[in-house]
Amino acid sequence: MLKFLCAGAAALALTGSCFAGNTTKTATPQYVIISFDGALHLEQWERSRALGRETGAHFTYFLSCVYLLSPETRKAYQAPGMARGRSNVGSGYSREDVEGRLGQIWSARAEGHELASHGCGHFDGKSWSTSDWAQEFDQFATIVADAWKLNGIKGEPDGWQDFARKEIRGFRAPYLSTSKGLFKTLEKKGFAYDASAVSRGPVLPRTRNGVAHFSLPLIPEGPRDRQVIAMDYNLYVRHSGGKEKPEAASAFEQRAYDAFLATFNREYKGRRTPVQLGFHFTLMNDGAYWNALERFAREVCVKDDVECLSYRDYLAAISETDSPAQDGT
Repeated sequence: MLKFLCAGAAALALTGSCFAGNTTKTATPQYVIISFDGALHLEQWERSRALGRETGAHFTYFLSCVYLLSPETRKAYQAPGMARGRSNVGSGYSREDVEGRLGQIWSARAEGHELASHGCGHFDGKSWSTSDWAQEFDQFATIVADAWKLNGIKGEPDGWQDFARKEIRGFRAPYLSTSKGLFKTLEKKGFAYDASAVSRGPVLPRTRNGVAHFSLPLIPEGPRDRQVIAMDYNLYVRHSGGKEKPEAASAFEQRAYDAFLATFNREYKGRRTPVQLGFHFTLMNDGAYWNALERFAREVCVKDDVECLSYRDYLAAISETDSPAQDGT
């Protein structure tokens, strides 16, 4: 039997390898964390779940809770300092649309995907106080828990209340806009992680006061390898100024795919730091970025030493060997 010599689990998490004589054995999988913000359109729910079934990937869906309100029930939500019913992203399209989304959420959960919070009305909370953030999180929990009853929809599944109030423990801020008030409220509310930061390339999460903080990486993209946040909206702005340019969609798709794969390969062949990619349910530039995502997932998520998983499951996986880096705990 080979005896592996390693400098402990922390070194393992950083290097991804141990050494037995002159033989290198990979000890840590390459983790890939793919997430979706908003989670509105039912077609994209179906499409993402199909991709998960095909590749074995599990995703994190950062849900905006106003999508569980119909136009008739939208006034159940009131953002801090805003008129009742106001939202930057509207609401569900109809009672039937909300019913379909509730079904998608429950099916995704059963398939092993994670539901996390994107707040409710997609407001920029950089100036919100701790009490403002507490109001937003409390409304999120109440609206998700009461969505079936609020909309007069029958068939609430057993376990929905526990799911809504206990299982949703991750958050990403709209616009990736954070504040001290947010972080204090996340700690007080018992969240496991926040995924709102940006870093210069893939980095390990850091834990502060019990909350793990993840960062979407800047990745090289395009013919000049300029840095861009690894999220479809940022690519959309980079490629076409945030306006649709369908005639160039195939070129944009290839650029996005190349950027995703190059970033993955650097980590896969190197330190094996987790690779994080963010998407929305909007098909920007004629679906270029979703097409790139699907190509990427079909290539990498099926590898034996790669795990495409949710933020929640990543934290569970590393807790078995080592904790995220501590800072200020």
